[in-house]
Amino acid sequence: MKKEKDVVACRRKTSIGGQALMEGIMMRGPKNTAMAVRNTKGELVVEEFPTVGTKRPAICRWPIIRGVFGYIDSMALGYKCLMRSAELSGLEDIVEEKPKKKKKQVDEGAEAVETENSATVPEAAEVAKEISAQEDKLPSWVMTLTMVIGVALGVLLAVGLFLFLPTFLYDIASRYLGFLQSENPMVKSLVKSAFEGILRVILLVGYMAAIALMKDIRRTFMYHGAEHKTIFCYEAGLELTVENVRAQRRFHPRCGTSFLILMVLVSIFVSFFIDPISIAISGEELPMLLRVFVKLLLIPFIVGLGYELIKFAGRHDNFLTRIISLPGVWLQHITVFEPTDDMIECAITAVKRVIPDDGSDNW
Repeated sequence: MKKEKDVVACRRKTSIGGQALMEGIMMRGPKNTAMAVRNTKGELVVEEFPTVGTKRPAICRWPIIRGVFGYIDSMALGYKCLMRSAELSGLEDIVEEKPKKKKKQVDEGAEAVETENSATVPEAAEVAKEISAQEDKLPSWVMTLTMVIGVALGVLLAVGLFLFLPTFLYDIASRYLGFLQSENPMVKSLVKSAFEGILRVILLVGYMAAIALMKDIRRTFMYHGAEHKTIFCYEAGLELTVENVRAQRRFHPRCGTSFLILMVLVSIFVSFFIDPISIAISGEELPMLLRVFVKLLLIPFIVGLGYELIKFAGRHDNFLTRIISLPGVWLQHITVFEPTDDMIECAITAVKRVIPDDGSDNW
């Protein structure tokens, strides 16, 4: 096996990107998107569809603005493919297995009681079976509503953890720790933003490290490695074979993990200016809740700026872009693992379906 240091230098920069799924890979090209997932029999199931967001108005392709639309597209597409991969890989069957076992036990229990006292319990057994049948046929709108509520709760949890909690903890800590307070508004703003930013980084890294301990998530992170290695192999101009892909390095500057940590760092930088601007306008700092609200309003700008930085780092390779990519590369040690050969085959199958013939993926 070749070592990462022996990898061939990059010959092209591509806009093709991907996402690790449950037992598979999704690759997104400029024209087509493809996902390759292994089903319960170990067979590769491939699905293709046009890439979304390719026919928007010119304003949607402006710097900063394009990052917001790109992020929304990536989240929607990623969620859709993740749910589909769970269905194809049999994960949904595993999740439903326990409820079905419980239903079977209820039915068997009802039948047993019926044989002991058939004069009084048959109706109860029929009711139990009827309820079980109804549970298996939930309307589609109920399932859709459940998913929407789940996503909404996830967003609220993320806002609470990454926006409100650090600000709340600073407000409490500053009452007891004198070094967090300063007479100089600029210094106080810097200290506050640094304190909140460090907490956000700790929360993000801790969350990633915790979920990486889960068996299914760890396998997904191995597919993440297959995605990166395959993109590197394509950018190096090598034939897309398992052997060539295996030899590539697994940490890519355009990784979604890098984008997450970069957004946190950008948010720290942007936060430095909130209180000074507020003092210049009104003469006082913003209250805690209003400060959180302002940060919510700034999220599109932070996402757009983070997108431009990650795009710049993906297109160029110099001292500056290595500094920009460094935090993300560090975090990828938690979220990107070495893949197996069958995982690499998934990534190769998916990326071959989205490489355009006209070279429109070149940056």
